[in-house]
Order: sequence, then structure tokens, then C-alpha cells
Amino acid sequence: MDRIAGAQSAEQSVGFHSSGKSQNRDGRAACSPVGLCFRDEGSAYHFTEQEGYGLFTYEEAVQYIEDIPKFTTKNKLEHTRQCLDLLGSPDKGKKIIHVAGTNGKGSVCAFISTMLEEGGYKCGLFTSPHLMKINERFQINEVMVSDETFLEAFSRVKEMSDSLVGRGEYHPTYFEFLFLMGMLIFQKEEVDYIVLETGLGGRLDATNSVREPVACVITSISLDHVEYLGNTIGQIAGEKAGIIKPGVPVIFDGNNPEAAEVIRARAESLGCPWYAMKEENQRMLDFTPEGIEFVSDSRVYGETELFIPFIARYQMMNAALALETMGVLKNIHHLEKDTLIRGMRNTRWQGRMETILPGVIVDGAHNEDGIAKFVETVEYFQKDYPITLLFSTVSDKDFRDMIHEICRGLHFSSVVTTEIWGSRKQSAAELAELFKEEGCEDVHAEPDPGKAFDRAYAQKGKGLMFVAGSLYLAGEIKDYVRRTFHD
Repeated sequence: MDRIAGAQSAEQSVGFHSSGKSQNRDGRAACSPVGLCFRDEGSAYHFTEQEGYGLFTYEEAVQYIEDIPKFTTKNKLEHTRQCLDLLGSPDKGKKIIHVAGTNGKGSVCAFISTMLEEGGYKCGLFTSPHLMKINERFQINEVMVSDETFLEAFSRVKEMSDSLVGRGEYHPTYFEFLFLMGMLIFQKEEVDYIVLETGLGGRLDATNSVREPVACVITSISLDHVEYLGNTIGQIAGEKAGIIKPGVPVIFDGNNPEAAEVIRARAESLGCPWYAMKEENQRMLDFTPEGIEFVSDSRVYGETELFIPFIARYQMMNAALALETMGVLKNIHHLEKDTLIRGMRNTRWQGRMETILPGVIVDGAHNEDGIAKFVETVEYFQKDYPITLLFSTVSDKDFRDMIHEICRGLHFSSVVTTEIWGSRKQSAAELAELFKEEGCEDVHAEPDPGKAFDRAYAQKGKGLMFVAGSLYLAGEIKDYVRRTFHD
């Protein structure tokens, strides 16, 4: 049996099958609005406003999606492909750049999207997770789509899903539903390029149902989600390399020999040109709280001087991967290198060493590799600045090891722990005790994220304040800062 795809979809066991409506684990309807009508014209389902648009409010649509179980066995790719075809094959004829990996894939997507935008193209970006609003997952030239656009796409996918359930087939999974919405949105908006970030995995990821990407990009590979993807770097790399299509160029992080060999072998077996980027191909010139200036040695462009508005060193590799991808595709987009350099300089990416206020940096690092890179970044600045940490995580993460690793490499002038709302929240008091056990002296537990931010911000002084431990916390704090400082 596939590690990710079991013989029976987990949605079936929680009510997402032939009942005609989606249900929660306790059997109650996940969303009670009137179901949408549909008609079958050939192989595609057609939607008009008169047939159902407006039966759902935006809030009801979001709730319906959030009630679809997230961490379940995936449907087969054939199911996703069937859904795309029923929706009129919105991926057909689109220039799609497909990005997978353990860490950095969102940043690579952001770099590529911004460079295309700088060149005058209209670029659709599908990414996950969202930090504050689900619409963030669908961006066109760095702007999330409107509620109206979101609702129209939702209605079409819901309509199609209802028809499948009515025939006794499976309801799309949470991620699958959103991916289908994204493809419809990008089709309607007539984007020039689509940049697709995989969810969990690659080979069996819903996004891998697209048939003809123009490039496949694989970022760094590390041990994460081992319960789904495999117990070794090689196994995980094999899952990520599953996005590679025959003859399509492959650009990948070549720093881990085990991962690189798996990806290279897969590319060669499918007749794909491949481009491996390594850290030895980048040379830092300057490193400040505003960003990094460095030289990247590209196979396509040669030595190129770049500036990125991020303070994490690993972003140099992500930027190099993005630049190489654009180099490989230069005969398609026809953009000058200077245009790409300007686009990279203007890139923004939420929750990844993102400066949200002067001296306040938010980072969503939450796995072993991400924490190691977080420590590496903060370690550089603690020589010159006192460091305040605002920290929280979810209960199903190995937070004890996270805190140990953070404290082993860093010393803080102050630590504030807080809690993230929801069933997976971890006690702020328990987190605080763990920091004290690691030798931190000035530690405070404040369950309310807003009050926790205020306390940490007051203690920051002229130093730097980092918010870390969870993307959920990143979203909470960004929303609080927006409401408190900008509204």
C-alpha cells in the first residue's frame, strides 16, 4: 500500500461520501447552506450565477472548506485529474512552474512570481498555508483574490463535488478542494503563468495532477512528515521527485548528496535536463537587518550580484534556485537579467523571517531544519543586538526538542510564551517552564497572543524581537499588528 494513499479514503470514514452533503466527525452537517444545483453538459459542469452563486455567503463557504478534514489519506491523483477535467481542464495550455521540497518552496515561489510580475506578466500563485485569511492561498501579482472571486470558484467546485458524491464517489480533500479552486481562479483571470506550490509530499500531491508544467523545482529536503513520506532523506526525496515529468527541466537544491542523487536519477530516467544548485555557488557580500547582498554563480547567467530583503542566510539558496529557474525558461519569458534582479529585490514573503515592524521579525519555523536555520540567523545578530523571543507552538510538535535546540545556540534578554487558539494549542505556562529549564532567566507566560506581543515588544527596547515556533502564531501576530499599528 502507498504510504500516503490507502485502499480506502479517510474521508469515507468521516462522512465525505455518498450522503449528499459533507459531515463532521460526529455525523453533523459540516455546513448547512442549501446545496448547489448543477447540470451536466458533456464532460464539464457549467456554472452561472443564476444557478447558485449567492446561495453561500463568503463566511459559509470558508466554514465549509475548514470543516473538510485536513490530515487524511489522500485521494488518488486520478480523482484530482477527473475533477479538473469535469471543471473544463483549467490547467490546459497554461505555463505552470511546479515547486516541491521540505523547506523553502514558498520562498522560491514568491521569488519566481515577483520576477515574472516585474517583467510585466500576470502571474497566479497557489501556496499554503495561509496566515490570516484563506484567500492568501490564491494570489495574482502578490494580491490575494477578492471574496467574490473566492466565492465564485468555491461554488463551482462545490457544485462539481456534490455531483460526484451523488454518484457515490469521493468528496475532494481539503487541499484538493482548494487546489481546484485555484486553477479555476487562474483560468478566469487569464494569468500568463501559474506558480504551484505542493502541499505535503509531491508524487501524490493534488497539484501533481497537472500534465505539462514548463519547469519542476525541488528545494531542500529534510526529515519532516516522516509518518507520510518516508524515514530517510532518500525516501522523502523520492516522494518530492515524483513531480518530475518527462522532458521537463528540473532545477533542484543539490546540497544533500543523498537527496541530489535521487532527484538526478529520476530526472535522467525521464529524459529531463537538470540543474543542481549548491551553497558553494553563492558568496555573501553584505548582511544587515534590511537584507542580504550576495553573488550567485548561475549556469545560465554566470556570476550575478543580487539583493534579497530577507535576513535568513538560507534565502540565498532559495533565490539562487528561483534565478536559475528563470534562466532555464529565458527563451519562454524573454526577460532581461536586470529585470529579474529588480523583481527579486522587491520580493515579499509572509511569515518567513519577515520584518513586520522596525526590529520585529516573524518566522514560521516549526520543524527541525527550520529551527536550525532560525538559530543560525538569530545567532548572527545576537552579537550586536539584545534578543527578545515571543514563542508558541502546537501540541503535536516536538516542542521540547525545539526549545532545547533554540536555547542551545542562542541567549535571550527576555522570552515570552503564548498560546495559539484551537484544539492543538500548547500551554504557555508549560512552554515557559521548559525555557527556564534551559537556563533562560527572564521568562513570562501570557496565554493571550496580543498581550504577549505587547509585553515582548515593550521589553525589546533597542534590540531585535523574533516571533517563532509556528506559522499559526505568525498569522496571529501579523493580524494583531495590523489591527493595532496600521488600521
